[in-house]
Amino acid sequence: MIGAPVENNPPRATARLGAVDTPNTENTPALPPHRWWRDAVIYQIYIRSFLDSTGDGIGDLAGVAAGLPYLKRLGVDGIWLTPFYPSPQHDHGYDVADYCDVDPVYGDLAAFDRLIADAHRLGLRCLVDIVPNHCSLQHPWFQQALADAPGGAARGRFHFAPGRGTDGELPPNNWRAMFGGPAWTRVVEPDGTPGEWYLHMFTPEQPDLNWRHPDVAQHFERVLRFWLDRGVDGFRIDVAAGLYKHPDLPDSEDPGADERSRDSVNPLAWNQPEVHQVWRSWRAICEQYTARDGRERLLVGEVSVPTAAEHARYVRPDELHQAFFFHLLTAPWDAEAFQQVISDALRDIAGTGSTITWVLNNHDQIRSVTRYAAPAPADSTDLSGLGPARARAAALLMLALPGAAYVYQGEELGLPEVDDLPDEVLTDPIFRRTGSRAKVRDGCRVPLPWSGHASPFGFTAGDAPARPWLPQPDWFADHTTERALVDTTSFWHLYRDALHLRHSLPQLGEGPVRWLDSPPQVLAFERGEGLVCAVNFGAQPVPAPAGGTPLLASRPCPPGSLPGNTAAWWVTATP
Repeated sequence: MIGAPVENNPPRATARLGAVDTPNTENTPALPPHRWWRDAVIYQIYIRSFLDSTGDGIGDLAGVAAGLPYLKRLGVDGIWLTPFYPSPQHDHGYDVADYCDVDPVYGDLAAFDRLIADAHRLGLRCLVDIVPNHCSLQHPWFQQALADAPGGAARGRFHFAPGRGTDGELPPNNWRAMFGGPAWTRVVEPDGTPGEWYLHMFTPEQPDLNWRHPDVAQHFERVLRFWLDRGVDGFRIDVAAGLYKHPDLPDSEDPGADERSRDSVNPLAWNQPEVHQVWRSWRAICEQYTARDGRERLLVGEVSVPTAAEHARYVRPDELHQAFFFHLLTAPWDAEAFQQVISDALRDIAGTGSTITWVLNNHDQIRSVTRYAAPAPADSTDLSGLGPARARAAALLMLALPGAAYVYQGEELGLPEVDDLPDEVLTDPIFRRTGSRAKVRDGCRVPLPWSGHASPFGFTAGDAPARPWLPQPDWFADHTTERALVDTTSFWHLYRDALHLRHSLPQLGEGPVRWLDSPPQVLAFERGEGLVCAVNFGAQPVPAPAGGTPLLASRPCPPGSLPGNTAAWWVTATP
């Protein structure tokens, strides 16, 4: 067995909905009032793929509520819900038609309120996703803009501009959209003639809002208050380095950078200085609610910027509480690369007084089990288990670092990427716009396997449930929660044990990281007084950096040895 189990008897998975027995919550402590977010572990729920309570093949809010006891048992501190708002689903909810309601496919406001109440009864925080950079073509504002004339007031809430060329037939500038193609689409005016163009940095179905228009800021402040009044504990902010564009919308020297990288690279479209005033305003709103009841609300931003120093500007004391630090996720499997990323974050981000927000997976990235499977070292003898071994080691490394961490659903099951979905089932707009499977995101969004030996693996309920909205492969049978809960060597138990130790060991709270001398391709550091974490990024075993049996290890460790592609924690002194 790897590490000491926290419970002798793992929970029993039930066949219906794949739920687990509800734990006894009579002695669940009250939610702590302040600073809860600084070292919290938040579980990201991609609602469509978490748990389906209605049998239509699509996950929903009631399914999330049914899965909360499972997450409580895992040991996370809260959940982040991906968008559930009314939407035509061109980008599965990141094209929002109404920011203050629930799409019927996911439930209704009453179901949302029950979910919040259930989460709080279990001591779990709940964050909701908010999408302020763009909305849906079906949003009332954009429909008004289409009905308006060029230069009309309704168009001022978006980026409408006349085209270039003899008859305006060319886009206003040369920018390319992140999901492929030009970043501009021409509209047909109410009189039927070709007209102005509007900007969309993702897809034509997601027009970018113009944050220089006062209506936009006022609207989103109302949206924040609507959900805060319903009890949410904070917001994950989509494209938090976006919102403002260069006021002149000039041509870019490298117009295709976003399209090539699938990232926010164009300096004219992202990371404009004015965006920081938005986060100061939103932080002030959260502080108002905190002052009322002492329960601190959280803002965590999706911030994609080149350096840790630029990242740090978003988490200054009066701006976002947190911003995802993606550099750990994108680092190659190499000790020096990981140490550089961690050191940069500790120097630049922690220096603001904020905490670093670590992440290894999310709904936009290839799952770590698959990502870490390559490149394989020439002297490796366990190629089949390379990806899982490295993913387990990376998880222990992340959870030993000071700060907060976000875990993506299925990460705790060791799910690999589903990389062989047929073209005809792919739904990602990247594939629809480019025809390329490169960086298509459907493979990490396949509905979770809960129980059983065949699809739908307990994901969807009912006597004749519909097929899951994305097909599940047969090999999901090896990764069900039902199976993971009873296998004490599973990813699930590794995560559960690590999360338990994060709550119980004072060394894993806030505090410095002290790097230790170590062999090449080994990263070793000390937390607090006497907690050592080491990761062997190489293929061959090395001497353990501490004596005795590890408190927790990603794979079995022989006495005095740290195997290749393995992480372990040792307690060498009592604090």
